[in-house]
Amino acid sequence: MLWAIGGLIFVVVGAVGIIVPGLPTTPMLLLAAACFARSSPRLYEWLLRNKTFGPLIDDYRAGRGVSMRVKVTAISMMTVFVAFALLVPLRGNPIPAVIVLCLALFGAYYIARLPTRRR
Repeated sequence: MLWAIGGLIFVVVGAVGIIVPGLPTTPMLLLAAACFARSSPRLYEWLLRNKTFGPLIDDYRAGRGVSMRVKVTAISMMTVFVAFALLVPLRGNPIPAVIVLCLALFGAYYIARLPTRRR
């Protein structure tokens, strides 16, 4: 039961990550798939057959990676939102600003290092 609940939480976070930059979608969905594989074959199959999430998991599992468009969009959106955070709410707060910047750089590095899917 805990594996299924964890999987559902990871699906929700992954879905939010499609819209909100900085939240990793594919790793959350991979964690959800791992949780569902241990708890519910029905939820696992649903995730793999889902029109939105299934292709991301399938491409990653097959070693095809993510498209260049997804990489550019993710890094661009991260850059915009991190710049906003650094210039508005974190202005004058150096420690949180450095933490946010370091996490953003790590996230951009991770995304850039993912294999690029070829057509």
